[in-house]
Amino acid sequence: MKVFVTGGAGYVGSVVCSALIDSGFVPVVLDSLVTGRDEFVKDKIFYQGDMGDSVLLERIFREHPDIEIMIHCAEKAAVEQSVLMPYEYYQSNVVKSLELFNTVQKHGVKKIIYSSSASLYDDVPGYMVTESSPVNPRSPYARSKYATEMILRDFAAAYGTRCITLRYFNPIGADPFLRSGIQPKNPDSIIRELAKVASGEEKTFTIWGKDWGTRDGTCIRDYIHIWDLAKAYVKAAEKFDDAFEKNINKFKDYLTINIGAGIGVTVKEFIYAYENVTGEKINFVYAQRRPGDIAGSYANTSRAKHLLDWEAELPLEEAINDARRWEEAKEKKTEK
Repeated sequence: MKVFVTGGAGYVGSVVCSALIDSGFVPVVLDSLVTGRDEFVKDKIFYQGDMGDSVLLERIFREHPDIEIMIHCAEKAAVEQSVLMPYEYYQSNVVKSLELFNTVQKHGVKKIIYSSSASLYDDVPGYMVTESSPVNPRSPYARSKYATEMILRDFAAAYGTRCITLRYFNPIGADPFLRSGIQPKNPDSIIRELAKVASGEEKTFTIWGKDWGTRDGTCIRDYIHIWDLAKAYVKAAEKFDDAFEKNINKFKDYLTINIGAGIGVTVKEFIYAYENVTGEKINFVYAQRRPGDIAGSYANTSRAKHLLDWEAELPLEEAINDARRWEEAKEKKTEK
Protein backbone atom coordinates (compact mmCIF):
# COMPACT_ATOMS: atom_id res chain seq x y z
CA MET A 1 0.00 0.00 0.00
CA LYS A 2 1.25 3.48 -0.86
CA VAL A 3 1.24 6.12 1.88
CA PHE A 4 1.78 9.81 1.13
CA VAL A 5 4.08 11.23 3.83
CA THR A 6 4.60 14.99 4.13
CA GLY A 7 7.76 16.00 5.96
CA GLY A 8 9.23 12.56 5.33
CA ALA A 9 12.80 13.87 5.31
CA GLY A 10 12.47 15.36 8.79
CA TYR A 11 13.28 13.87 12.16
CA VAL A 12 9.92 12.25 12.87
CA GLY A 13 8.89 11.75 9.26
CA SER A 14 12.07 9.95 8.21
CA VAL A 15 11.83 7.42 11.03
CA VAL A 16 8.14 6.93 10.26
CA CYS A 17 9.04 6.19 6.64
CA SER A 18 11.60 3.58 7.72
CA ALA A 19 9.05 1.91 9.99
CA LEU A 20 6.48 1.93 7.18
CA ILE A 21 8.93 0.28 4.78
CA ASP A 22 9.84 -2.34 7.38
CA SER A 23 6.11 -3.18 7.62
CA GLY A 24 5.56 -3.50 3.88
CA PHE A 25 4.19 -0.03 3.04
CA VAL A 26 5.51 2.16 0.23
CA PRO A 27 5.97 5.79 1.33
CA VAL A 28 5.68 8.58 -1.22
CA VAL A 29 7.54 11.46 0.38
CA LEU A 30 7.09 15.20 0.01
CA ASP A 31 9.55 17.49 1.79
CA SER A 32 10.87 20.98 1.13
CA LEU A 33 14.28 20.10 2.65
CA VAL A 34 14.26 23.41 4.48
CA THR A 35 14.95 21.44 7.65
CA GLY A 36 14.78 17.90 6.27
CA ARG A 37 17.81 15.96 5.04
CA ASP A 38 18.13 14.62 1.51
CA GLU A 39 20.06 11.55 2.72
CA PHE A 40 16.97 10.51 4.71
CA VAL A 41 14.97 10.05 1.50
CA LYS A 42 17.63 8.26 -0.49
CA ASP A 43 16.15 5.26 -2.36
CA LYS A 44 12.60 6.44 -1.56
CA ILE A 45 9.94 7.87 -3.85
CA PHE A 46 10.67 11.52 -3.18
CA TYR A 47 9.40 14.89 -4.31
CA GLN A 48 11.13 18.06 -3.18
CA GLY A 49 8.77 20.96 -2.70
CA ASP A 50 6.30 22.78 -0.53
CA MET A 51 3.14 21.15 0.77
CA GLY A 52 1.23 24.25 -0.31
CA ASP A 53 2.32 23.84 -3.95
CA SER A 54 -0.90 22.74 -5.64
CA VAL A 55 0.81 22.08 -8.99
CA LEU A 56 3.30 19.71 -7.37
CA LEU A 57 0.55 18.00 -5.38
CA GLU A 58 -1.46 17.45 -8.55
CA ARG A 59 1.60 15.85 -10.14
CA ILE A 60 2.16 13.54 -7.17
CA PHE A 61 -1.40 12.23 -7.23
CA ARG A 62 -1.38 11.94 -11.01
CA GLU A 63 1.75 9.81 -10.85
CA HIS A 64 0.57 7.82 -7.81
CA PRO A 65 -3.20 7.40 -8.07
CA ASP A 66 -2.98 4.33 -5.81
CA ILE A 67 -2.10 6.35 -2.67
CA GLU A 68 -4.56 5.28 0.02
CA ILE A 69 -3.43 7.10 3.18
CA MET A 70 -1.76 10.41 3.95
CA ILE A 71 0.47 10.87 6.99
CA HIS A 72 0.98 14.59 7.62
CA CYS A 73 4.25 15.23 9.48
CA ALA A 74 5.35 18.49 7.84
CA GLU A 75 5.33 21.37 10.29
CA LYS A 76 7.20 24.10 12.08
CA ALA A 77 7.63 22.78 15.60
CA ALA A 78 9.55 24.99 18.05
CA VAL A 79 7.47 26.55 20.81
CA GLU A 80 9.87 29.39 21.67
CA GLN A 81 10.46 30.24 18.01
CA SER A 82 6.71 30.34 17.36
CA VAL A 83 6.30 33.12 19.93
CA LEU A 84 8.72 35.24 17.91
CA MET A 85 7.43 34.14 14.49
CA PRO A 86 3.66 33.60 14.76
CA TYR A 87 2.94 34.51 11.13
CA GLU A 88 5.32 31.87 9.81
CA TYR A 89 3.79 29.23 12.08
CA TYR A 90 0.18 29.94 11.14
CA GLN A 91 1.10 30.23 7.47
CA SER A 92 2.91 26.91 7.43
CA ASN A 93 1.00 24.79 9.90
CA VAL A 94 -2.52 26.05 9.20
CA VAL A 95 -2.84 27.79 5.82
CA LYS A 96 -0.69 25.37 3.84
CA SER A 97 -2.20 22.38 5.62
CA LEU A 98 -5.66 23.61 4.65
CA GLU A 99 -4.72 23.65 0.97
CA LEU A 100 -3.03 20.28 1.32
CA PHE A 101 -6.14 18.69 2.82
CA ASN A 102 -8.32 20.15 0.09
CA THR A 103 -6.14 18.70 -2.67
CA VAL A 104 -5.86 15.33 -0.96
CA GLN A 105 -9.60 14.90 -0.47
CA LYS A 106 -10.29 15.94 -4.07
CA HIS A 107 -8.07 13.09 -5.21
CA GLY A 108 -10.06 10.58 -3.23
CA VAL A 109 -7.67 9.97 -0.33
CA LYS A 110 -10.11 9.46 2.54
CA LYS A 111 -7.70 8.37 5.26
CA ILE A 112 -5.53 10.95 7.01
CA ILE A 113 -3.15 10.47 9.94
CA TYR A 114 -2.28 13.84 11.40
CA SER A 115 0.70 14.70 13.63
CA SER A 116 -0.57 16.86 16.46
CA SER A 117 0.95 17.80 19.78
CA ALA A 118 0.56 17.25 23.50
CA SER A 119 1.31 20.97 23.93
CA LEU A 120 -2.43 21.53 23.41
CA TYR A 121 -3.30 20.24 26.87
CA ASP A 122 -4.03 22.39 29.88
CA ASP A 123 -2.37 21.70 33.22
CA VAL A 124 -4.25 19.02 35.13
CA PRO A 125 -3.78 17.68 38.66
CA GLY A 126 -1.15 14.96 38.60
CA TYR A 127 -0.13 15.98 35.03
CA MET A 128 -1.49 12.81 33.36
CA VAL A 129 -3.79 13.69 30.46
CA THR A 130 -6.35 11.69 28.52
CA GLU A 131 -7.77 12.65 25.16
CA SER A 132 -10.73 14.15 27.04
CA SER A 133 -8.57 16.40 29.23
CA PRO A 134 -9.11 20.15 28.76
CA VAL A 135 -7.01 21.90 26.15
CA ASN A 136 -5.37 25.29 26.52
CA PRO A 137 -2.85 25.88 23.72
CA ARG A 138 -0.53 28.60 25.02
CA SER A 139 1.83 29.26 22.14
CA PRO A 140 1.37 30.04 18.45
CA TYR A 141 2.77 26.58 17.71
CA ALA A 142 0.21 24.84 19.91
CA ARG A 143 -2.63 27.04 18.64
CA SER A 144 -1.66 26.28 15.05
CA LYS A 145 -1.89 22.56 15.77
CA TYR A 146 -5.26 22.92 17.46
CA ALA A 147 -6.62 25.04 14.59
CA THR A 148 -5.54 22.37 12.13
CA GLU A 149 -7.26 19.71 14.21
CA MET A 150 -10.49 21.72 13.94
CA ILE A 151 -10.08 21.97 10.16
CA LEU A 152 -9.71 18.20 9.93
CA ARG A 153 -12.82 17.66 12.06
CA ASP A 154 -14.81 19.84 9.68
CA PHE A 155 -13.34 18.16 6.60
CA ALA A 156 -14.22 14.76 8.01
CA ALA A 157 -17.81 15.82 8.64
CA ALA A 158 -18.25 17.49 5.23
CA TYR A 159 -16.26 15.41 2.75
CA GLY A 160 -16.43 11.84 3.97
CA THR A 161 -12.81 11.87 5.08
CA ARG A 162 -11.67 9.95 8.15
CA CYS A 163 -8.85 11.22 10.30
CA ILE A 164 -6.78 9.81 13.13
CA THR A 165 -4.96 12.58 14.98
CA LEU A 166 -1.95 11.42 16.97
CA ARG A 167 -1.20 13.84 19.78
CA TYR A 168 2.33 12.80 20.46
CA PHE A 169 4.55 13.88 23.31
CA ASN A 170 8.34 14.45 23.26
CA PRO A 171 10.20 12.19 20.81
CA ILE A 172 13.87 11.52 21.49
CA GLY A 173 16.44 9.02 20.30
CA ALA A 174 17.03 7.77 16.77
CA ASP A 175 16.12 4.92 14.47
CA PRO A 176 17.75 1.94 16.27
CA PHE A 177 19.19 0.88 12.89
CA LEU A 178 20.73 4.37 12.53
CA ARG A 179 19.05 5.17 9.22
CA SER A 180 18.07 8.61 10.54
CA GLY A 181 17.88 10.67 13.70
CA ILE A 182 17.86 14.18 15.10
CA GLN A 183 19.09 16.86 12.71
CA PRO A 184 21.47 19.79 13.19
CA LYS A 185 18.69 22.23 12.32
CA ASN A 186 16.35 20.88 14.98
CA PRO A 187 15.89 23.78 17.40
CA ASP A 188 14.55 21.84 20.39
CA SER A 189 16.69 18.87 21.42
CA ILE A 190 17.33 18.32 25.11
CA ILE A 191 19.82 15.52 24.39
CA ARG A 192 21.84 17.70 22.04
CA GLU A 193 21.96 20.50 24.61
CA LEU A 194 23.11 18.09 27.29
CA ALA A 195 25.74 16.69 24.94
CA LYS A 196 27.14 20.19 24.40
CA VAL A 197 27.65 20.54 28.14
CA ALA A 198 29.14 17.07 28.46
CA SER A 199 31.65 17.80 25.68
CA GLY A 200 32.60 21.17 27.09
CA GLU A 201 31.13 23.10 24.15
CA GLU A 202 28.80 24.76 26.67
CA LYS A 203 29.58 25.32 30.36
CA THR A 204 26.10 24.68 31.76
CA PHE A 205 22.67 23.38 30.82
CA THR A 206 19.83 25.80 31.48
CA ILE A 207 16.68 24.65 33.27
CA TRP A 208 13.88 27.08 32.50
CA GLY A 209 12.05 27.59 35.78
CA LYS A 210 12.27 25.81 39.14
CA ASP A 211 8.84 26.61 40.58
CA TRP A 212 6.48 24.69 38.29
CA GLY A 213 4.68 22.81 41.05
CA THR A 214 6.06 19.41 40.02
CA ARG A 215 7.80 17.04 42.42
CA ASP A 216 11.16 18.80 41.99
CA GLY A 217 9.98 22.15 40.60
CA THR A 218 11.15 21.54 37.03
CA CYS A 219 8.94 20.94 34.00
CA ILE A 220 7.56 17.46 33.50
CA ARG A 221 7.47 15.78 30.11
CA ASP A 222 6.66 12.45 28.50
CA TYR A 223 9.74 11.41 26.52
CA ILE A 224 8.98 8.71 23.94
CA HIS A 225 11.55 6.84 21.90
CA ILE A 226 11.22 7.98 18.27
CA TRP A 227 11.01 4.32 17.17
CA ASP A 228 8.01 3.68 19.42
CA LEU A 229 6.39 6.79 17.96
CA ALA A 230 7.09 5.62 14.41
CA LYS A 231 5.51 2.25 15.15
CA ALA A 232 2.40 4.05 16.39
CA TYR A 233 2.03 5.59 12.93
CA VAL A 234 2.39 2.14 11.37
CA LYS A 235 -0.28 0.77 13.69
CA ALA A 236 -2.57 3.67 12.80
CA ALA A 237 -2.12 2.86 9.11
CA GLU A 238 -2.58 -0.88 9.60
CA LYS A 239 -5.58 -0.62 11.90
CA PHE A 240 -7.16 2.54 10.50
CA ASP A 241 -10.56 1.02 9.76
CA ASP A 242 -10.52 -1.24 12.82
CA ALA A 243 -9.98 1.74 15.11
CA PHE A 244 -13.21 3.35 13.93
CA GLU A 245 -15.16 0.10 13.97
CA LYS A 246 -14.27 -0.40 17.63
CA ASN A 247 -15.91 2.96 18.40
CA ILE A 248 -18.40 3.30 15.56
CA ASN A 249 -21.12 4.86 17.70
CA LYS A 250 -18.84 7.35 19.44
CA PHE A 251 -16.23 8.21 16.80
CA LYS A 252 -17.63 8.12 13.29
CA ASP A 253 -15.01 10.00 11.32
CA TYR A 254 -12.44 11.59 13.64
CA LEU A 255 -10.24 10.07 16.34
CA THR A 256 -7.76 11.70 18.70
CA ILE A 257 -5.18 9.37 20.25
CA ASN A 258 -2.39 10.14 22.73
CA ILE A 259 0.99 8.70 21.84
CA GLY A 260 3.55 8.79 24.62
CA ALA A 261 5.61 6.63 26.92
CA GLY A 262 2.97 7.09 29.61
CA ILE A 263 5.61 8.11 32.17
CA GLY A 264 6.21 11.62 33.49
CA VAL A 265 9.89 12.64 33.69
CA THR A 266 11.04 15.99 35.07
CA VAL A 267 13.92 17.90 33.53
CA LYS A 268 16.16 17.11 36.50
CA GLU A 269 15.24 13.42 36.31
CA PHE A 270 16.12 13.47 32.62
CA ILE A 271 19.52 14.98 33.43
CA TYR A 272 20.19 12.25 35.98
CA ALA A 273 19.15 9.57 33.46
CA TYR A 274 21.50 11.08 30.90
CA GLU A 275 24.34 11.05 33.43
CA ASN A 276 23.65 7.40 34.28
CA VAL A 277 23.70 6.33 30.61
CA THR A 278 26.74 8.36 29.54
CA GLY A 279 28.78 8.53 32.73
CA GLU A 280 29.18 12.27 32.12
CA LYS A 281 28.48 14.96 34.70
CA ILE A 282 26.08 17.72 33.68
CA ASN A 283 26.34 21.12 35.33
CA PHE A 284 23.09 23.05 35.21
CA VAL A 285 21.71 26.44 36.18
CA TYR A 286 18.20 27.77 36.61
CA ALA A 287 16.68 30.60 34.58
CA GLN A 288 13.27 32.24 34.38
CA ARG A 289 10.50 30.51 32.47
CA ARG A 290 10.46 30.98 28.70
CA PRO A 291 7.44 32.45 26.86
CA GLY A 292 5.09 29.69 25.77
CA ASP A 293 6.47 27.07 28.17
CA ILE A 294 4.09 25.00 30.28
CA ALA A 295 4.50 22.88 33.39
CA GLY A 296 3.98 19.84 31.22
CA SER A 297 2.06 16.60 31.10
CA TYR A 298 2.38 12.94 30.33
CA ALA A 299 0.11 10.60 28.44
CA ASN A 300 -2.60 8.22 29.42
CA THR A 301 -2.24 5.81 26.49
CA SER A 302 -5.12 3.43 27.18
CA ARG A 303 -6.96 4.55 24.02
CA ALA A 304 -3.92 3.78 21.87
CA LYS A 305 -3.72 0.33 23.42
CA HIS A 306 -7.43 -0.33 22.88
CA LEU A 307 -7.84 1.07 19.36
CA LEU A 308 -4.41 0.49 17.81
CA ASP A 309 -3.01 -2.33 19.94
CA TRP A 310 -0.01 -0.08 20.53
CA GLU A 311 2.01 0.84 23.58
CA ALA A 312 5.52 2.16 24.10
CA GLU A 313 8.13 -0.52 24.70
CA LEU A 314 11.52 1.19 24.82
CA PRO A 315 12.79 2.83 28.05
CA LEU A 316 14.15 6.35 28.41
CA GLU A 317 17.71 5.10 28.83
CA GLU A 318 17.57 3.27 25.50
CA ALA A 319 16.35 6.41 23.75
CA ILE A 320 19.25 8.37 25.23
CA ASN A 321 21.70 5.67 24.18
CA ASP A 322 20.33 5.49 20.63
CA ALA A 323 20.58 9.27 20.34
CA ARG A 324 24.20 9.04 21.43
CA ARG A 325 24.89 6.21 18.96
CA TRP A 326 23.38 8.32 16.17
CA GLU A 327 25.60 11.30 16.99
CA GLU A 328 28.69 9.07 17.10
CA ALA A 329 27.79 7.50 13.75
CA LYS A 330 27.41 10.94 12.20
CA GLU A 331 30.80 12.03 13.55
CA LYS A 332 32.51 8.95 12.07
CA LYS A 333 30.81 9.57 8.74
CA THR A 334 31.99 13.20 8.77
CA GLU A 335 35.55 12.16 9.55
CA LYS A 336 35.63 9.89 6.51
